[in-house]
Amino acid sequence: MTSLSLAQQVRRLALPAIAQSLLQTLVFVVDRAMLGQHGEASLAAMQIAGPLEWSLWSVFSAFTVGTIARVGLHVGAGERSLARRATWASLAYAVGAGLLVTAAAPFIVTYVGAAVPGASPATVQAARSYLAWTLAGSPLEFLGSAAIAALQASGDTRTPLAIGVACNVIHVVTNRVLILGTPWTPALGAGGAGFSTVLTFTLEAALAIAALSRLSGAVSLRRDGPPASGTWRDEAREVRRVSLPSLAERVLYHVGFLGFVLIIARLGDDVMAANQALISVESICFLSADGFGIAAAALVAQKLGARRPEEAQRCALIAARYAVVLLTALGVVFLVARGAVLPLFSSDPRIVLLGAAAVPVLTLAQPFMAAAIVLAQAIRGGGFTRAVLGVSAVGALAVRLSCTYALAISLGLGLRGVWLGSTCDWVVRSVLLVVVGTAIARRRATPASPAPS
Repeated sequence: MTSLSLAQQVRRLALPAIAQSLLQTLVFVVDRAMLGQHGEASLAAMQIAGPLEWSLWSVFSAFTVGTIARVGLHVGAGERSLARRATWASLAYAVGAGLLVTAAAPFIVTYVGAAVPGASPATVQAARSYLAWTLAGSPLEFLGSAAIAALQASGDTRTPLAIGVACNVIHVVTNRVLILGTPWTPALGAGGAGFSTVLTFTLEAALAIAALSRLSGAVSLRRDGPPASGTWRDEAREVRRVSLPSLAERVLYHVGFLGFVLIIARLGDDVMAANQALISVESICFLSADGFGIAAAALVAQKLGARRPEEAQRCALIAARYAVVLLTALGVVFLVARGAVLPLFSSDPRIVLLGAAAVPVLTLAQPFMAAAIVLAQAIRGGGFTRAVLGVSAVGALAVRLSCTYALAISLGLGLRGVWLGSTCDWVVRSVLLVVVGTAIARRRATPASPAPS
C-alpha cells in the first residue's frame, strides 16, 4: 500500500476523533459556565469533584487500551468472531471496573471534605451531590467508553463522533434544565449536573452498544461467521494482559502529576492561575494529538493483525508527522496571539504577564509532545504496553519532577521553569519512544518475533 493511501487512512480516522475530543472540551466549558451562573459554591465544587472524578475514571478505564489492541488485531486479521469475543470481554471488564468505583462511592462522598479543609460547607456539599451521581454511574460511563473504543479499533471513528454530537446536545439541554431550573422545575446546581452526566452516559452507552450490534460493522456483538478457536477466557486474559501495564502507567502518571502540582503550588496563587490558563490553551493541542494517536493505535493493531508490520510502522510515523506539523503550527499561533488569548482567561495583568512569559516554552514543547503522544498510542495499539509503561515512568516521575523542581524552584525560573521541566519530559519521552518503536519494528520484522508484552 502506498504512503498516500496510508495517509488517507490516518486522516479518515483521526479527524473525527479530534472533532469528538474538541466537542467534549467545549461542552465541559459550557458546563462550568452554567454552574457559575447557579452560584459560586457550585462552580467551586468542580475544583474538588472534577480532578477526583477524572483521576478515578482515567485509571479504571485503562482496559480500553486492551480493547483497541485486541479488537484492532482481530479486525485486521479478518477474525470477526475473535473481535466479537474481545469486545464482549472488554465490556465485561468495563462493567466490573465501574462497579468497583460505585462500591467505593459512599466512602469517597462521605470523606471528600477531609481532603479540602479550607473549602466552605456549601462547596463541599455541592461536590458531594455531584459525585454521588457520577460515581454511582461509573459502570455506564465505562461501558460507553469500552464500546466507543471497540468502534474506533474497528476503524470507525465517525460513528463515535455522531454519538458524541447527539449526546452532548442532550447533555447541554438537560444541564440547562437541571442546573439552572425552569419556571416549573427547581434549580439543582451541582447535583443536577451530576444527574445530567449520568443521563448522558446512559445514552452514549446505549447508542454505542446499538452500533456494535450491527452485523454490517467490522466488529459486531451478534454471532456472525464460524466459531473462533480457543475460549472466552483466553481472549479475556489477553485483553487483561495488555491493559494491566496501562493501568500501572496511569497510576504512575497521577502520582507524578500530584507531585508536579505540589511543586507549582509552592510558587503562589498567581503562578497557579497563570498555569491554568496555559493548560487550557495547550489542551487544544493535546486533544488534537490524541486524535492522531487514536488513529495510529487502531491502524497499527489492524496492520499487525493483517501481518503487515511495515505498514503498521509507516502508519505510526505518518500520524506522528501530521501531529507534529499541526501542533507546531498551533504553538506558533498561540505565541503570536498570546496577547489576545491569555486575557480571555484572566483580567489580572500580572497573571497575563506571567503566562505570556511562558508561552514561548509552550510553543517549543508542541512538536515533542505531539510525537510522544502519538508514538505511545501506536505502541500501545501494537500490544506493547509494558514498553510504554517504562518510558512513562522515566518521563513522568524521574525527568518531569526533577527538572521542574530544579528549574522552577532551585534556579528560580518560576512558571517558565515549570514549563521547561514538562518540556524536558516530552523531549525525553519522544526520544525513548522512537528508540523503543524502532526496536519493536525490528523484532516484528524477524520470523521468530516474540509476542507483545
